This record gives sequence, structure tokens and C-alpha cells, in this order.
Amino acid sequence: MKILVCISNVPDTTTKITFTSDNTQFNTAGVQYIVNPYDEIALSRAIELCEGGKGTVTVINVGESATEPTIRKALAIGADDAVRVNAAPRDAYFVAYQVAQYAKANDYDMILCGRESIDYNGSQVAAMIGEFLDIPSISIIKKLDVDGNTAIIEREIEGGKEVVTVTGKFVASCAEGTAEPKIPNMRGIMSARTKPLQVIEAEQIDELSKISKFETPAPRSSVKLIPADNAGELINLLHTEAKVI
Repeated sequence: MKILVCISNVPDTTTKITFTSDNTQFNTAGVQYIVNPYDEIALSRAIELCEGGKGTVTVINVGESATEPTIRKALAIGADDAVRVNAAPRDAYFVAYQVAQYAKANDYDMILCGRESIDYNGSQVAAMIGEFLDIPSISIIKKLDVDGNTAIIEREIEGGKEVVTVTGKFVASCAEGTAEPKIPNMRGIMSARTKPLQVIEAEQIDELSKISKFETPAPRSSVKLIPADNAGELINLLHTEAKVI
């Protein structure tokens, strides 16, 4: 079994987000990057499925050379080898196309990724990969087991859960519960230095979207305290200012 896991290089959740060039570019100065947490869940499940010599796990990242420490972290967690597509990940379409082209040439049994990246929260890449490869795509899964050539997948739906069986190749985006993220041990950290990391050039495609400007959320307003015996004023503010009723 060959599994390809897509990983994103994202800012740590404690990072203070700022922008430069008149709010048109993300300010990377002093930013600590990590493996996207949802992708780490996907990677952990892939490693579990391949334990005991049952298969191999390759991680793929679309990014420039600065992402290599993040890729090495994925190798330390337990991936067998890695691929970096040497290009800035300009949008989901571009990333999905690069992953699909590599997967098509290397014949993977399944492709896993996180439900979304924690910086853009788009939830688009997995579905786009499925379309490019013309294989089933299952979004936001909670459980993944394999029985021979059949994958048994669970996902949450309103009021219950849905069980999906897939025979053959597929792509799935993983959410919380699919696996517990793994912490690299010393042996994994040392072996990550020598595991293969292949760098390939990106396939050129048309640029279909472009970020024109970033905006930060409005700052929180001060708290207004209403006396307990003045319910009318509270209702009025909820209606006229908060606009929740």
C-alpha cells in the first residue's frame, strides 16, 4: 500500500498576524511555522495503516525551500520519504494540481490531507485533487480503516454518521478523531536527517485567482454592563447594537 499525504506549512497558532505592502502581503518576519495540525492527523493515520511493513508513506508539500524544516518534522513523525514541489502555494487550485500531477505519475493507493489549513481554512484541496485524478473524494472524515482493497470510512452528518466504502484509489480529508497526532521521538528526529527529500519543479498553469488585500477583524469593543433590573435596556442593545435579536 502506497499512501501520499499532503502537508501544509502554516503559522503557529500563537503567531501574531500582520500584513505589509498596504495589506497585500502576509508579514513572515518572526513567524514560527508548523505542520498544519489537520495534515498531522492525516499523516498519523497513514503511518498507523502502514505499520508492520504494510506499506509506505510519502509526504508532499508545495512550497519554497523555507518549508523544509516542516517537511523534516513530518519525516521525524514517521513518513518514509518526502517531496517538495518548488513553488509558492499561491492558491488551492495550484496546490491541488501539483499534488495530482505527482500522484498520477507515481501511482498511489490513497491520498490523505487535512480537512483544511488553519491559515486559509478553504477545505478545497482534497476535492480538487479528486477531480484532477478522476477518483472518489471523501471530505472531513472521522475514521478510516482498510480491509484488503476496500477502505471503510466514517464521516459525521447532521443527526448521525455516514459510512462510506471505497474500492480502489481515493482521496480523503481528515478531521479530529481520525487519529491522534504523533510526537517525534529521538530516533525519528535523527533518522529524518537522512530520509529522502526530493525537490521537483512545479507544473505551470494559469493563475486563476489572486489575493487583492488582507483585512484583520475589527477590534473587540468594550463591555457594557446593564443593571440586573433593567432588562428593557439589555433587550434594546441586543436589538439595535449587537443585532442578534
